[in-house]
Amino acid sequence: MLALPLIIGQLSNVGMSFVDALMAGRLSAEALAAVAIGGTLWNSFTIFLIGTLLAVPALISQLDGAGRRGRMGRLIRQALWLAIFLGVSITVLLHPAAPLLSLVGLEPAVLAQAVEYVRAISWGAPFLGVYLVLRYFSDGLGLTRPTMYIGLAGMLLNIPADYVLMFGAFGIEGMGARGTGYATALVLAFQCATMAVVVLRGRAYAEVGVFSCFQRPAGRRIVQILRLGLPVGAAIFVESSMFVAATLLMGSLGTMTLAGHQVALNFSGLMFMIPLGLGLAITVRVGNAAGRGDLPEARFRGIAGLSVVLCTQVISATVIWLFPEEIAGLYTQDAAVATIAVTLLFFSAIFQLSDGIQVAAAAALRGLKDTTVPMVLMIVSYWVVGIPLSYYLGIVAGRSGSGIWIGLITGLTVAAVALTLRFFRLTKLQPRTRLT
Repeated sequence: MLALPLIIGQLSNVGMSFVDALMAGRLSAEALAAVAIGGTLWNSFTIFLIGTLLAVPALISQLDGAGRRGRMGRLIRQALWLAIFLGVSITVLLHPAAPLLSLVGLEPAVLAQAVEYVRAISWGAPFLGVYLVLRYFSDGLGLTRPTMYIGLAGMLLNIPADYVLMFGAFGIEGMGARGTGYATALVLAFQCATMAVVVLRGRAYAEVGVFSCFQRPAGRRIVQILRLGLPVGAAIFVESSMFVAATLLMGSLGTMTLAGHQVALNFSGLMFMIPLGLGLAITVRVGNAAGRGDLPEARFRGIAGLSVVLCTQVISATVIWLFPEEIAGLYTQDAAVATIAVTLLFFSAIFQLSDGIQVAAAAALRGLKDTTVPMVLMIVSYWVVGIPLSYYLGIVAGRSGSGIWIGLITGLTVAAVALTLRFFRLTKLQPRTRLT
């Protein structure tokens, strides 16, 4: 069961955002909107970090399939340098958040809380980077249980951390939305330290010896990671930026509309962790077969992964379609916000199918080390099709949030079709052809 621990781990990680949104909604509609817009800015930066480092499981699984474990230690040590550099850069870039967020035209109360939230959570970026490298190393070896256990521990820790820092307890003054950011940063530090201990002490990792010696940054190794990872990071950033743009468009429609959008988007993000976890498993399985030079097996594993994802997404869509009022009620008691959220959740149900297929197809292509063309396909799907259509339907045609979500669904559907066709085309190569 390679995928199940990854799915649980991903659900646990996004569970922190779920808890943040639930608690922020209990503070006020302004706090919920601030966490929404601040979280969107945070995600738009960290998603590039996550995407770039997704080169690690692809490289590790292919080295494992090719019987070249001796090269893994050097690769991971250089990936750690890259992660630290990217994480610190994100902290530096996000700390002065006010100029970026002021461009959105938020109400003053929402803007102030969003700035404080982003500054607080930005301290967690370097810890996130190191944790991801070590986690993806473990996942690439097929050792996925640590991802599950550490993810669950982080989610459970986030609940009391959120409560204490947001509302105040044990002599600590409540900090509102800012406390949410600090709670997440602390949990990321905990997950980083725990994963480092697992890799250092675990017998299954001893052969690779990640921490057996110190190595200075080596340009050639880092370039190898970036050559594969940058297009992935750019592609995922492009997808994330589509949701950022949609959230900014929602912000121009008022605080209530933005808060309702946050409810629908946050729950969609929770459901998205299922295909994302499956996608990580697909990358490892396809990459392992490709590393052995067995393209027919890589094709079979990719198709099997896409089929499983389609099934899970039908279930997710059904749950959202049948219970929108109950889902909205988890987040807010504000009737106006809940009404908007229920409307957008119906669109979220439709969006589950194309969103799941595109992430699964992209994951299969990463296993083949194919990242540049998928990046171009995503740019066209999201920024030539999706966002212009969202702007036209939502703002110009006056269909408000519904029009914006129709644009999102269209962009994701175009990406899903294009990436799936790309995977089928590449795996029509001759049997026993090694992808290098």
